[in-house]
Amino acid sequence: MRLRTPTTGLALAVLAAVTMTVAAQPATAIRPTAAAPVAALAAPDISVSNVQAHLAQFNSIATSNGGNRRAGSAGYTASVSYVKSKLQAAGYTVTEQVCTSCVYRSNNLIAEWPHGPADQVVMFGAHLDGVSAGPGINDNGSGSASLLENALVLASRNPTMTKRVRFAWWTDEEQGLNGSEFYVNSLTATQRGYIKGYYNFDMVSSTNGGYFINRLNSTTAAPLKAYWDSLGLQPEENVEGQGRSDDYPFQQAGIPTSGYATGASARKTSAQAAKWGGTSGAAYDPCYHRSCDTTSNISTTHLNRSADGVAYALWQLAVGTATNDFSVAVSPTSGSLVRGGSTTATVSTATTNGSAQTVALSASGAPAGVTVSFSPSSVTSGGSATMTVSASSTATTGTFAITVTGTGSVTRTATYSLTVTGTGGCTGGQVVGNGSFESGTTPWTASSGVITSSTSQPARTGSYKAWLDGYGRTHTDTLSQSVTVPAGCSTYTLGFYLHIDTAETTTGTAYDRLTVQLGTTTLATYSNLNAASGYVLRSFNVAAYAGQTVTLKFTGTEDASLQTSFVIDDVTLQAS
Repeated sequence: MRLRTPTTGLALAVLAAVTMTVAAQPATAIRPTAAAPVAALAAPDISVSNVQAHLAQFNSIATSNGGNRRAGSAGYTASVSYVKSKLQAAGYTVTEQVCTSCVYRSNNLIAEWPHGPADQVVMFGAHLDGVSAGPGINDNGSGSASLLENALVLASRNPTMTKRVRFAWWTDEEQGLNGSEFYVNSLTATQRGYIKGYYNFDMVSSTNGGYFINRLNSTTAAPLKAYWDSLGLQPEENVEGQGRSDDYPFQQAGIPTSGYATGASARKTSAQAAKWGGTSGAAYDPCYHRSCDTTSNISTTHLNRSADGVAYALWQLAVGTATNDFSVAVSPTSGSLVRGGSTTATVSTATTNGSAQTVALSASGAPAGVTVSFSPSSVTSGGSATMTVSASSTATTGTFAITVTGTGSVTRTATYSLTVTGTGGCTGGQVVGNGSFESGTTPWTASSGVITSSTSQPARTGSYKAWLDGYGRTHTDTLSQSVTVPAGCSTYTLGFYLHIDTAETTTGTAYDRLTVQLGTTTLATYSNLNAASGYVLRSFNVAAYAGQTVTLKFTGTEDASLQTSFVIDDVTLQAS
């Protein structure tokens, strides 16, 4: 929270006049009792331990970067990177917005869950920056971490959405709400109209805190108030925070706002201490804008109740009635065959909402003379089946869109492009170029030094081979080439000889890995656990790629210590 200006909040003189008393500590129960509204139980329980783990990361970032996370500093940039990496891995659409008008030029971080109507947006925001005096864990790591964990839980649950949810982590709040103001000013009138409510969370774990809600009795505040009411907390209007945090630019732009806070430098009254516990006459946060605002300056109870209240509001505002749902996908997405031939593909399903269910598989759109079968013919969502496409000697030729349908409580489809040719025969032979690496690097694309004649790792045949990793430090090597797999053949076999040499001593942990991919499919993953004294032949049936041009790729990754070498020689893809 930014510093108070003379024209906002309560007068300090009035606050100083409060008589100090000592009241009982707040109750330790942090989840709703049996008397809580049933609707509150529909939202997930946000793990306060996970929220604290994010706070520990923010504290560590500050410690490693001069002791603070002030906007524009290395600590702030590292905080943005931490939050961004978590959100991207969870599937969010994440953007960084450079605030060119900020006191300290730095970035807002915006993350949108890409589901629900784009013109019906609910925003949840918190400022990510702190002051230069300390790591800023309550102010405002607490709001930032609560939103991050809520975002991750939303992604993991992946419920049906009735509104679009957008999260924001603001920069330069401590210098005057500059990041959020820049964002609001960057929106068109139409884009502002899409935002149906903005919810702000600034300092939600104050150690002597209260329970405050912005615009307490507004319609926008209703879900936040309903959750804290269900705990018997008797929340009050956030008078101290009026005009002092990132909800203010939204409010000024005519967007409905609310949010949680547990108090900053203002002092707890005796009446508040009587109902919430804590010390009357003392500041809600005794470390406000000080170096002691560390992970020790956190009320776990307030943090937990705030994070769970965010989840309750989010579910009430943007999540629809739970229904069982699934998805269907085909890999590869296309294939070709000659009359009298056949090809296969994998049909994968996934549970996208609710519980797993039985999915019956069928296909339509095949031309005359072509049959499509599935083994098995039905799966439990999350499972997969093999699709076999066969053409008779008189099948209609051409390119056709085959619709693969999964039928359960709902119907979901995927499209497979099939090409049938009338010319038989098999071109056959070896389709990998320079598979023994004796003819330079062409047509391979490889990391520097991968194709080598070094005698430290001997080739299987000749003098050259591909040597991935083996550095004994964090390292990634790649080796790839594009191959065209002919149609009309009976067999398609990818083979290569692999020697794995390692200094790792573990017998149970894969520290270093080699991934083998053809097209979008990972054929195999090997590791230091597969080390052997000589070359071992690895082979795969790749008939599913007949008639396609795809990339064969080897990727070796090595961790920070103890080398593992992945040595490859005599690569072939034989069609016959």
